[in-house]
Amino acid sequence: MQWCRYAARVGLVATCIMLAPGAHAQSHVVLTPKLDWQLAAQLAQEAVRACAAQGYSVTATVVDTSGHQQAVIKGDSVPLQSLSVSYRKAYTAFSYGLAFNMNTTSELIAAKVTGPANGALNTIPEVLFVPGGVTLRRVADNAALGGIGVSGAPGGEKDEACAQAAVTKYRAEFR
Repeated sequence: MQWCRYAARVGLVATCIMLAPGAHAQSHVVLTPKLDWQLAAQLAQEAVRACAAQGYSVTATVVDTSGHQQAVIKGDSVPLQSLSVSYRKAYTAFSYGLAFNMNTTSELIAAKVTGPANGALNTIPEVLFVPGGVTLRRVADNAALGGIGVSGAPGGEKDEACAQAAVTKYRAEFR
């Protein structure tokens, strides 16, 4: 009888140890936050809409945290290169916004991230240091969630204003 109680206790302790999350246990799964496709599409649509309201036909691209295109919306009469340029602006805003803790490609340019000391950055494929890209950041902790790039308006500042208008409209959803 005493042996049965002892065995039951040992079994209970062993079960508790196996079920308890151990301090030494570590996960080998990386969870990366990003926007869902619906919100990415809404952002791109809003950026195109904001520029259209000013008479500009543009392409807007949203990239996720892996740098891949998550949503692309193009206006009715944009030049072919705006697809590539909007992607490169979004990619640059995300990747270098993350690295340098900045929010727009204009901020990166103003900080001279592309200056003589970092001139080689301009030779990296998909990187384009021109205005028109905005880093997407989570509201709670400012973590980078991706980027949005706009191309097609007459001047990168106008592209960036449309991207920023979309981000401002949907920022509360970046949770």
